[in-house]
Amino acid sequence: MYAFSEQYPAKRAFITGAASGLGKAFATELAGDGWTIGMADNNTIELQESARQIKELGANVLIYQLDVSDKDQYKLVSEQFLADAGGIDLLFNNAGVGDGGAFEEYSLENYEWMVGINQMGVVYGCYYFIPAMKKQQSGHILNTASAAAISCAPTMGAYNMTKAAVVAISETLYSELMDHHIHVSCIQPTYFKTNISRSARGGAMIQKITQRFIEKSGLDAKEVSQEILIRAGKKELYIIMPKQAYKMWLYKRFAPTKFRTIIKEQFMTAMKKALRHSK
Repeated sequence: MYAFSEQYPAKRAFITGAASGLGKAFATELAGDGWTIGMADNNTIELQESARQIKELGANVLIYQLDVSDKDQYKLVSEQFLADAGGIDLLFNNAGVGDGGAFEEYSLENYEWMVGINQMGVVYGCYYFIPAMKKQQSGHILNTASAAAISCAPTMGAYNMTKAAVVAISETLYSELMDHHIHVSCIQPTYFKTNISRSARGGAMIQKITQRFIEKSGLDAKEVSQEILIRAGKKELYIIMPKQAYKMWLYKRFAPTKFRTIIKEQFMTAMKKALRHSK
């Protein structure tokens, strides 16, 4: 049993991007403790199948078709979940897309698309659910950022800036909400096995390179979700993982200029290897 199940006996969670990857892994882990889980995603078919599987594990599942970049739709969905569940204990702002491209070559339309999902989706989730948490004087928000917010590697400008924004949002809310007994955790993992590159718009090569990094990561969504739930249950703000990501975070803080040079060199080396294997 996770600490969350004891901390929040009503056991009500809302998860975006819940049809697959990390979102589904969160739902799977909570299902064993009998949570009521609002599973939201824009892929209706995949969401229905995942929800069926989670329900079989013991959860009370509520399904919501949701494009997190649509503020009006998000408002309606949040209101419906609060009515259906009677409140909220855990909010997982998890939905996201990954993509890349040289800064000036990545279209402005793609920047707007990325910001709408990765950044504004988090803003909308917090905006619509925080009032309910304040009224309860309890709750925990888990925002999925990325180690990309630390590394800010070349050719990933749009993704890097949205994930850095999620870190900033989380830090701001951590201070704002602590007096209301609402906790915030910011999740910053490196690559792990998900289908985040499936919606990439930067081209086939970007998808192949990203997939190569994912396959080499050695991490899967299940173990990542387990560590996150344990550490968030301890009320950690920064959940940076694995250890190499934490070392990277420390390096950036104490030697920021040198860190930038090292990141470029490491990224270009990894890019060349990925390109060779993708041919």
